[in-house]
Amino acid sequence: MERLQVTFGHLSTTASQSDQQTVLTCEAAAKRFPDSPDDVVIISARRTPIAKGNRGSFKETFPDDLLVPVFKAVLQEANVAPQDVQDICVGNVGDPRPAVSARTGQFFSGIPETTPIHSTNRQCSSGLQACMNIAGAIKTGQIDLGIGAGVESMTMHRNTSSTVPINPAVFDHDLARQVLIPMGITSENVAEKYGITREEQDKFALLSQQRAGKAQQTGAFNREIVPVTTKVTDKDGNEQTITVTKDEGPRPTTLEKLLKLKPAFKEGGSTTAGNSSQVSDGAAAVLMARRSEAKRRGMKVFGVIRGYAVVGCPPDIMGIGPAVAIPELLRKTGLTIDDIDVFEINEAFASQAFYTVQKLGIPSEKVNPVGGAIALGHPLGCTGARQIATLLHELERRGKRAFGVVSMCMGTGMGAACLIEYPGPA
Repeated sequence: MERLQVTFGHLSTTASQSDQQTVLTCEAAAKRFPDSPDDVVIISARRTPIAKGNRGSFKETFPDDLLVPVFKAVLQEANVAPQDVQDICVGNVGDPRPAVSARTGQFFSGIPETTPIHSTNRQCSSGLQACMNIAGAIKTGQIDLGIGAGVESMTMHRNTSSTVPINPAVFDHDLARQVLIPMGITSENVAEKYGITREEQDKFALLSQQRAGKAQQTGAFNREIVPVTTKVTDKDGNEQTITVTKDEGPRPTTLEKLLKLKPAFKEGGSTTAGNSSQVSDGAAAVLMARRSEAKRRGMKVFGVIRGYAVVGCPPDIMGIGPAVAIPELLRKTGLTIDDIDVFEINEAFASQAFYTVQKLGIPSEKVNPVGGAIALGHPLGCTGARQIATLLHELERRGKRAFGVVSMCMGTGMGAACLIEYPGPA
């Protein structure tokens, strides 16, 4: 397991009477975790729109082409020259040549060959792990400025794993055999083991759709999304150039409609297409720096990474990952559920996300306030980096210093959780 802990930031002690309770809480945190020039800070976090897999606007867009707009956006927003980037890590799950796609995407973005790059695969947390790899390099003094990113074209790489032979010994070892259980069946296992009903899952899914739809209508995603111009072939074989500006997943629905959907993975089961994450394509990037380097460059700090935890869990109920990772993160950082303003918990399936919220006693209004993967989509390697962008822009809209958590489950049985601070308006 990988761990990353960094210190809390300095806070202003001036505020209005209505903010007094918040100030007292912030002052207590600041005393316990004083500011440090070695803090790992986030300067910019942007993402592409998320397109529907197999039939959406990015169905013919290569993953390296998806990386280009987000690489360019974070550099432009921070006024950083491409050659100043000291390292890049890109999370990806399905690409059979992830290192090649990352490197060519880098070059297409104008980042020179002198900047090293690597890829990482920790299943559904790959985008978050990429960011933590760069954060770790900054924390240990290897670099002062780098980019963590994630990308996934589930359209192009949907069947690569099925062609790889499996060690026959796996079938003779109980835990190893569980790693092969399809994700949809692990969702059914969670629902059965913890008594989560079909209606509870569909209500959770409906709320995700409603929140994402409202956020889209009010323009809440506009600042985090980078428009992508790409090419797509229509049903008549004509190629046309389009610019994608919004997520394709959110859709109006009702509880009645969701309850009518058939189980997708098991006869008599409760996991459906309506209460599962969507197959999607997309990319995201997060520009990070050492606080002292950000100060030297006159950069505005958008966020601060405060802690990270990865914890293993049984593979056959891999969806409970956030329910074990979040408590470990809070234990390490000395915080409680009450100290966190927003939890971005990946909705791989409603069963596992609902279980996490219920198990940890997280108020519903704190969880995925602008919707999650059920509504927005879950491009596997992209999601963790996308969640960071969504979290920080949501906290920015709230306009005060606050803490947020990004968390997800992972195939093969793990959970990850990252604590991020929004420092408040400059």
